[in-house]
Amino acid sequence: MNPKVDWFFEKDTQWKQEFVQLRAFALDTQLDEELKWGHPCYCLNNKNVFLIHGFNDYCALLFHKGVLLKDPEKLLIQQTENVQAARQLRFTSLEEIIEKESVIKAYIIDAIEVEKSGKEVPMKKTSEYDMPEELINKLETDAAFRDAWEELTPGRKRGYILHFSGAKQSKTRESRIEKAFPAILEGKGWNER
Repeated sequence: MNPKVDWFFEKDTQWKQEFVQLRAFALDTQLDEELKWGHPCYCLNNKNVFLIHGFNDYCALLFHKGVLLKDPEKLLIQQTENVQAARQLRFTSLEEIIEKESVIKAYIIDAIEVEKSGKEVPMKKTSEYDMPEELINKLETDAAFRDAWEELTPGRKRGYILHFSGAKQSKTRESRIEKAFPAILEGKGWNER
């Protein structure tokens, strides 16, 4: 147990009991308990294996290399279409967690074995993402924007591409690009503004 993480399990949330039970499963492993992104994260040799988190409709274990796990029960969920590596086991009640204890522990063991093996998830390169037409136009017509864009890290470019592409209407995509321009000039990612 890491005392820096205790507050997460002590706070009054709708998933408090579920979080405590999931923590008990996690602490049965030899993983280190850390606090990352405001959530309890369980690590092997400083590598993230899984974390515990909650949303309005469910709480979950998020396996960082979940795409590499065996999924005999077909329970792993890709949170959004753009998530490449992580997969979730979702729960809606304490009873469900207790009922699935052996299954949950089997997934945790598999995640630990994947991390021990050194396997890596082949990630899609930024160049493989479809760039919205509005971004291509901005890059072709604005030299200052193009120069700043080229200086961004691949991860920051990917974040912007996903953010811009998430808008359904062209007008909204253009607006997002214009609003992001100052941050891009500063070399910041879309969520760093």
